[in-house]
Amino acid sequence: MRKAASSAVRRALHARHIHAQPSSNTPSVQITTLPNKIRVATEAVHGHFAGVGLFVDAGSRYETAENSGISHFLDRMAFKSTHARSDIDMSSAIHSLGGQIQCSSSREAIMYQASHFQSATPLALSVIADTVLNPAFVSEEIEAQCDATRYEIREIKAKPEMILPEILHEVAYNRKGLGMPLLCPEERIDLIGADTLRGFMKDWFRPERMVIAGAGMEHQELVELTDKFFSSLKGESVPALQPQPSQQQNSTSRQNAVPSHLLQNPSSPSLYKSFTRAASYLYPQSTSAASHQVLPPPTSTYKGGHFFDHQPDTEFNHIYLAWEGPGIFSPDIYALAIMQMLLGGGGSFSAGGPGKGMYSRLYTHILNRHPQIDHCEAYHHIYTDSSLIGLFASFVPVSSPRQGGSPAQIMPHLVHQISLLLHVPVGEAELSKAKNQLKSSLVMALESRAVEVEDLGRQVTLNPPPPPQRPILVHNRKIPVSEMCDRIDEVTPDDIRRIAHSVFGSDAAKPATVVAMGKEDVGDWRGVLRKYGVGGA
Repeated sequence: MRKAASSAVRRALHARHIHAQPSSNTPSVQITTLPNKIRVATEAVHGHFAGVGLFVDAGSRYETAENSGISHFLDRMAFKSTHARSDIDMSSAIHSLGGQIQCSSSREAIMYQASHFQSATPLALSVIADTVLNPAFVSEEIEAQCDATRYEIREIKAKPEMILPEILHEVAYNRKGLGMPLLCPEERIDLIGADTLRGFMKDWFRPERMVIAGAGMEHQELVELTDKFFSSLKGESVPALQPQPSQQQNSTSRQNAVPSHLLQNPSSPSLYKSFTRAASYLYPQSTSAASHQVLPPPTSTYKGGHFFDHQPDTEFNHIYLAWEGPGIFSPDIYALAIMQMLLGGGGSFSAGGPGKGMYSRLYTHILNRHPQIDHCEAYHHIYTDSSLIGLFASFVPVSSPRQGGSPAQIMPHLVHQISLLLHVPVGEAELSKAKNQLKSSLVMALESRAVEVEDLGRQVTLNPPPPPQRPILVHNRKIPVSEMCDRIDEVTPDDIRRIAHSVFGSDAAKPATVVAMGKEDVGDWRGVLRKYGVGGA
């Protein structure tokens, strides 16, 4: 009986012209586009647990001064009361999943994800659909989240390692686009209500901006569930889809042209979030399958500059240095990720060892030689049309009972490590170690079911519309980790030096971004950059 009913559903779906195609490069990946243009992607994996997620091309970069903080509040209001479920009913449904469910917002995406036993997939997708399509936004729940948000902001502001990346983005992008804060500004907390939340969702939560991704389930099952729960969501009127380009056509177009600055990880300090959420999304197909009428995101123009947050009672001084790099569609993104591994770094006390980055440049040349420095590390925040790459350091102030240092004394050590990338060739042995460490980090990260589903969801998109509009999410194919590893292996010492000059070189670099927090400022940071032949002064 179930088999007959399932066949009837499949015939009905095909009668409604659902467009389905296998991934051109990964047989285990299947992608289907429903009539309202929402995409469904699955990857065949083995195991008893499944993962499913809804990925929306939205986030803080889509906000304005008038609705800043909306993404943060949508994150907090997820899985609360809906028009179909009370808060008690929602909690009961979540607990019965036997797994985990969460919402997270970033600068370029809002993600609703669940990990559960395979039999719970219908319930998981039902809960996600309910919280996205039928939110009640009860005033009492909003007020409760206002109080929780104030507490959260206080906690984050008390942790320099968490708030400084936010300040860095605001300074680098002049508080517009990618410079819009991830946290709701405190002065706006009481201004966000049900109408503001619904208005943002009406603008950006559209089916052509969504991907349903799943791992550990049958593709047709997820297609049928998506059609059941999301068919009421109406998209833009667009021309009929054209056939998917062949694998040979895709390969040829990727070899002949790599569009840059088209469409990122959430920023995150972790390697996976800063690289696999971005560098794995290279090479979109160049032929357009449909012309979408979608709202373009606010532009993000990198500006750079300097900011000092005077904190006389802090335990450590902190310095962040950043330069703008290319976005995720640049072929140079792999070399920049390798540079991050070459520089490496971490805390002065670490349970590391061989293969844990303990022999990276920042460990051997800074942490091991300057005991006043508590933490020093390279970072790379990658986005669709830009990225930030640089170094940060936390160190004991001069006034501390311990032998400390001033920002003016520490900053030259950081800039010197950048200058070495410009003026000293990278040895083959050192480059090989950095490549192997990067590849192993990627492979290990993708062992997580939640990460695997997120990687799939963020890679899937229809082909980019004509300029100046930006493609939604990232690709219409899943780039396997083997292809990513191949691109990493292709990077040469000459590539590292060439790309370092394009990002840090005195003739090519855009203005540097310098953020300091603590007892003292950095002083003449422009003079330090010029002394070491680094651009951005």
